[in-house]
Amino acid sequence: MPPRIQPFLANIGAIGLIVGTILVLTHPQWVGFEQSIKVNGKTEAPANIIATSIVTVKSPSTSAQLPAPAHSKKIANTPPKSAAVAQQVSAIPPLSSPESATTSNTLQVARVPNPYPFPPQSFEVINNQARLALVNILCGARSGTFRPISASGVIIDPRGVILTNAHVAQYFLLSSDPTVDLSCVIRAGSPAYPSWNAEVLFIPPSWVKRHASDIIKTQPVGTGEYDYALLRVTSAINGQPLLPRIAYVPIDTRETIAFKDDDVLVASYPAEFVGGIATQLNLYPATSITTIKKMLTFDNKTVDAISLGGVIGAQSGSSGGAVMNAWGRLVGIISTTSEGETTAKRDLHAITLSYINRNIASESGVDLASILQGDIEGNARAFNASIAPALRKLLIDQITPTGRY
Repeated sequence: MPPRIQPFLANIGAIGLIVGTILVLTHPQWVGFEQSIKVNGKTEAPANIIATSIVTVKSPSTSAQLPAPAHSKKIANTPPKSAAVAQQVSAIPPLSSPESATTSNTLQVARVPNPYPFPPQSFEVINNQARLALVNILCGARSGTFRPISASGVIIDPRGVILTNAHVAQYFLLSSDPTVDLSCVIRAGSPAYPSWNAEVLFIPPSWVKRHASDIIKTQPVGTGEYDYALLRVTSAINGQPLLPRIAYVPIDTRETIAFKDDDVLVASYPAEFVGGIATQLNLYPATSITTIKKMLTFDNKTVDAISLGGVIGAQSGSSGGAVMNAWGRLVGIISTTSEGETTAKRDLHAITLSYINRNIASESGVDLASILQGDIEGNARAFNASIAPALRKLLIDQITPTGRY
């Protein structure tokens, strides 16, 4: 989304700005977070909709104002915008959906019968679980080389494994290079508060190779293909010891476990219409209940993504947010959205856990369950030693002609 500068209100705005600036400058990871950034996706072949009609979607709206969205069963919304608004910290947008999508008349899918040996849970319970495992990801640079960004993620293992988008995790790749003036922090809670440091555990090499050049572009467009990544919590902020178990949500990677018309809960830290200081100091999670509108495919063989309609999460900052089913299982993460002046007029897409599981096995040789059952710290160390350097160089080479600052 393009940066939008909004005027502050007299007196109240000035006081809020002063207080906010003092807090920002006293936190080493937030120094210089006064501008906005865009994350860019590459135009790709469109995903195919498993339906009987052709659906056309466009790139994200650039509207600066958000009328109240109209969607059913809303659990929580972000609070009113603060009167003290300086410049926007740009929320990482879900990549916009491609210009058009075609139908798939050959793919036949069936619902998983009796998926669990226990009844569905209350969405109030699921909401509480999702919020405990939801994280906000904030990255920025002290010198202004990178403008600050905000996105979402969800913890899927008690040792602190975070599932998010590749177009979010690429900033962690960059921040691990000492020549790159960039730092990232994992925040949690309501409002989001700095909690952990993290490193890349896995990011699909295919995504980086396809999208490295997009980091300097201004209009993200894509399908969500390959757009996932794993982060590992390495330490708590301020040197506090990590808890032996971090709150997380269980995953379900089975095929067609998320089916059309199923009720799901969507949780994220939307920030598209929140001011820059508010994003840093007063950012709240938002959750809502919706139904799966369509099932999408990248290759006409499998269900790889789902359409969620116009929920509050259909805005920047929600990338990497959680999609939970009625049994409290994570079945997707937010990836793309269509254009619309309000969230109610947009169509939010999420890639499925079944797609992520299949693709991570193809990219790494092991599926998601095997990764989570293994040596997380050792796997992260191996990835960052053997694979990450080449991927990071692809990104650095796009930033300046010489690959240096």
